[in-house]
Formats: sequence, structure tokens, C-alpha cells
Amino acid sequence: MFKSKQEGSLVYKCTVRLLDDSDVVECEFQAFHKGIYLLDYLCGELNIKEKDYFGLRYVDGSKQRHWLDLAKSLIKQSKDLDPILFSLRVKFYPADPFRLTGISRIMLYKQLKRDLRHGRLYCSFGEAAALGALIVQEELGDYNEKFHIGDYVSSLELALRQTENLEKKIMELHKKREAGQDSFLAIHDFLGIARTLETYGIEPHPVKDHRGSQLYVGINNSGISTFIAGKRSQHFRWNEVHKINFEGKMFIAHLSYTDASREPKKHTIGFKCPSGAACRYLWRCAIEQMLFFTLPNSENAAVVSGGGFFSWGTKFRYTGRTEREILTENINALREQKINGSSASKRKASSVPATPSSPQGELSQIRYSSLPRSTMSEPLGSCNVQMNRNHIYGAHPQDQSTCIIDSNGCIQMPILEPVCEESRLRSSNHDSVNYVSKPLSGFPYRELTEHSSAESGSGYDQSRKHKENMKQYTGYASRLCYPQANSNSSAGMTVPKNVDHSSNMHTNSINGVKTFRKFHLLHAFIPSVIFVAFAMAGTAVFIMESESDLFDQIRNSPEMICLRFQYYQPLKDFVLQKFGRKD
Repeated sequence: MFKSKQEGSLVYKCTVRLLDDSDVVECEFQAFHKGIYLLDYLCGELNIKEKDYFGLRYVDGSKQRHWLDLAKSLIKQSKDLDPILFSLRVKFYPADPFRLTGISRIMLYKQLKRDLRHGRLYCSFGEAAALGALIVQEELGDYNEKFHIGDYVSSLELALRQTENLEKKIMELHKKREAGQDSFLAIHDFLGIARTLETYGIEPHPVKDHRGSQLYVGINNSGISTFIAGKRSQHFRWNEVHKINFEGKMFIAHLSYTDASREPKKHTIGFKCPSGAACRYLWRCAIEQMLFFTLPNSENAAVVSGGGFFSWGTKFRYTGRTEREILTENINALREQKINGSSASKRKASSVPATPSSPQGELSQIRYSSLPRSTMSEPLGSCNVQMNRNHIYGAHPQDQSTCIIDSNGCIQMPILEPVCEESRLRSSNHDSVNYVSKPLSGFPYRELTEHSSAESGSGYDQSRKHKENMKQYTGYASRLCYPQANSNSSAGMTVPKNVDHSSNMHTNSINGVKTFRKFHLLHAFIPSVIFVAFAMAGTAVFIMESESDLFDQIRNSPEMICLRFQYYQPLKDFVLQKFGRKD
């Protein structure tokens, strides 16, 4: 829990691979750094402005991919990695790639080239040839008969299945392109073709449907899609996805949509992943993609919990900006540039030079933003409260800090000091003891009665309450100051005769009061949890064992199917084999 200075000052080294595997960046971080530190450092070194579209990926010991959580500690996420290796990748593919500017657009182009080379950007033969020709144009330039001889394309790795026919088609399209084209034009055409493909921004996750057929689930800016043999079979847009969850190895999506007759309908789909870690990774990717492209701002992002009752649950909260926030900030920046440009032109035309000492920005912001604020000081009304408290407890007003009113009518507070909660509690306890013990030393009860009656009223009720309080205070004081009879006899002390016997009667009545046990939330919570668990288990067993048609819809739900075949049926067979019949 507590770390030494030497352990806290350790410097860890990691390697980050860029989109070109040959490009590697060595980075250093410390134990207190979070994931956002490493991403900010890389984007600053590469001059990437739209850093929210990018992320860092790593692979754990079980060969499972993960995205680096920007809000969590770096060393905790990479403690099982040896060596610590990350990969900078495009995490969110924008629907319009031309929204990115500068280096960000070039990085997106390199990511799409990598997707085409590894087979993630699946496309037809003609589309692959067109994209390959644009890559050749960007890397080798215009076609030249003197330099581009023979199969010059075969030296480039363009596609996953790069056959001779594909290379011939690429060279043919490369020859037909007009000479003198800039490489940025080739990148522009490449992004224009890639954005129209169904597999644009798709990371394929291998899953199985309820029939056991192999397919792939992909998630991008438009929604959730399923692919069979590289072709999209189903597509669910984000406005149709109501909830995303997982249960064990089962990835579950709850849909709500309107059919052709414009009637609202609800549907639940489930896919079985190879492992529980792969299912959690798919669930988190889906949550992040949905929140990034649908939320208006990150402040509206709530904590999303996943997992069911019979699986390890997990919680996730989105950190960073959403796409709408990025676009809004870019639009505001363009407007400010236009305003500053017009104001600069007006300044040039004006004959009055601008003084360097003039403040920049609005005057109201300068007035109020520069004022110091203290969050640890007492409020203004504490002066009067302190004076009243001094009057009650018998303290001298010269010993306490007071408020001073100057000639202008302003209240001047004394030097503010931070308030310690322990000292305040200690002082309150000390005052309460003085409050009880002061009457024995001759403190006038009259002042206390007059002060309380001025606040709560006067009359017969007040005098009667005052007499009762006097008796209680006398009883409490006698119990505090004088020991009991047994202790007096043993110590050789005698009780004074002027002590009222009502105090002894009062103490005896207090000792005779029945003591109640304190209410503990844990004592009530544990039986409730056990009762709910047994009730749910009994209900689930009743539904699965019953043959009534009333529960058919519940039995066929993905959650119940997963519960039946992964937990209930193996447990039932074990119990029957151990204690029942032996088949």
C-alpha cells in the first residue's frame, strides 16, 4: 500500500511500434503514470492533433489483445508483459476520413494500408486492384518505363492474397494514371474508396451463432455487423442497439427496432466467443465504439457494468472526448481563426498601435479569474457564531479572532488558517465537557436559561423544562465528580452530605435502563443476499425443469441457454452421478 521513495522513483522502459513495424519509439514512464501519459507523449512527438482517434494496443501472456486503458495505471496493466511492448493503432475510424487533418490523415491511410495487407479490409478483386494501384502511385510515383520494368509490384506487400493476376491488374491501373499527380492526391483517392467498403474500420472477432456456425462480428462507427466468408450478413445500427452485455463466453446484444409495419419490436442476439477474455474484449470494444460515436459529450458517459450473476462482472467508464466534441472544438477553432484574421486586418488599417500592456480577453474574466479563493476557510457568518459560543462557554472575546469593519463598511477577516477536522472535534468534545462541569464551579444557570429562552420562547413550559434540566445536570455532575459508595469505602473517601439523593436515584434509573444492540447493516445484508440467491436458483431450476409452454420464451433466451449448458447441466450430471443413479 505504501511505497518507498526508491520504488516510487523507478523509471520503466517500454517499446512502442508505429504503423510501420520498422518504426519503433522507446519511451520511459514511472509507476504513477497512467495510460493517457504515454498516448499524449507519442501524439506530441508525432504531431498528431486528433489524438482521440488513436489508441495503444498490447497482447497479454494468453495471446489476448487489449486496448490500453487511459485512466488506469501503466505499470498495473503491463505488469505481466516482458518486454513491455505497445502498438500505436487507429482505434476509432471516422465515418468521414477527410475530417482528419495533417499527420492524423496520413496515419489513418497507413492504418488502412495495414488492414488491406493483413486481410481486415476485405474487398473484391477490382477494389483490391484499385487500392493497390493507389498505394504504388503514392510510394513509387508516376509510371516510368525506364525504372518500372518487369514485375516491379511484386517487391511491395499490398494485399493478403497477392496473386499474379492481382499484380498485373495493379500495374495496368498504375500505367493508366495521369502523370504529375501528387502523392496526397493518391492518398485522397485511397481514403475515398476505403470508406465505402463494408469492412471499413472493422476488427473481426471470431464467434459462433446458436447453430454452431463460424462467423465474425465487426464493430465500427455505424454499428454491429456479422460477416460470413467476408460478406456482411447482418447489420444493426447504433440507434437499434438498446443494451450490450455478456455472460461467460456469450456476447449478448438487446435490440429494439421497428419492422416494415412500423411496429416496435424487441429482439435479443447472442454469439459464443472462444473464451471469456475474448468475450470481455469484444464487449468493451462495442461499448467504446458506441459511446464514442453516439454520445454528445463525455460528461454524459455513465459507468457501464457488464457480466451476469454467474460470471465475473466488470465495470467500464469512458474517458476522453467523443467525436461530437472533437468536431465542435474544430468548428469553434475555425471561427476564432476567422475572427482573429478579420481583427488583425482591422488593426493593420488602424493608425493607433496596440499597446503591449493591454490585457487580452474579456475584462470581466480578467477581474474575476484573478481573485484568489480559499476553500478551507470558515464562512463569514462564523464570527457571530464564535462570539455567541464564547459567551456561552465563558471564554473571553479577546482570546478569539474577531471581525473588523473598516471605514468603507467592508468586513476584514483575520488571517485564514486551514481547518483540521480532528482539532475541531477535539475542541467540541472539550467544550462539551466544560459545558457539563462548569455549573459545579458556580457558573450561573440564569445566563444559560436566558440565552436559550430568547431563541425558543418563554413561559411556564420553559421554566418546567429548565427545572428538569437542572435535575439532570445535577445528576450527571454528581456522577462525574463523586465516585460510588463501594469505591469510596475502599479508598478511604467519604461522600459529602450535601449531595442530593435525587442524583443517586437518577443514576440508578439510568443503570436500570435496558440497553439495545446497535443495528448493523452487515447482519441484515448477508441473510438477504443468501435468501435472494436461493430464490433465484430455485426459480431458475423450476423454469428449466418445467415443461410448461408459459416459460418457452424464457428458456430460449441466450442467457438461460448459456446458464443451462455451461453451469446447470454439468452440475446436475455430477450430482446424479455422485448421489443418484449411475448411468
